[in-house]
Amino acid sequence: MLEREEAAREILPCCGARAWANAMARRRPFVDVAVLLEVSREIWRGLSAADWMEAFRSHPRIGGSSAAVAPTATTKSREWSSEEQRNVSEGDDAMKVVLAEGNRAYEARFGRIFIVCATGKSPNEILRILRRRLQNDEAAEMREAADEQQRITQIRLRKWLGE
Repeated sequence: MLEREEAAREILPCCGARAWANAMARRRPFVDVAVLLEVSREIWRGLSAADWMEAFRSHPRIGGSSAAVAPTATTKSREWSSEEQRNVSEGDDAMKVVLAEGNRAYEARFGRIFIVCATGKSPNEILRILRRRLQNDEAAEMREAADEQQRITQIRLRKWLGE
């Protein structure tokens, strides 16, 4: 079994929050995937808003370059972000412009990047979600962003286990 620090580094790309990764490493071993996923949800719900923000910063903007994320983002996290946003990156240029404008409006309103689980979503669907969420108040939007990050983490945990 890996040492705790090494285990935390290995699982960090699944979420991006060091407190989450450290807590996951402390809770090992996991008897099965269902337990791993439930412990992940439990730990995520117990983190602070600052920890959530750290996880958010490990993602590029929707439609943006993975090179634009925080320097603490791992190579694996950047690769997964590119895969997750493939539908947007392969979309048309006009949609990319509209999404970039939406990202700027979101960042001006909430002071952070827009987090959405982009896996399997079309650019139009993401744009609709972004526009709807711009209507949220700060508290509701923080909860919704945290829920989206948790969805991303669950998908990434499954990918991580498959590697």
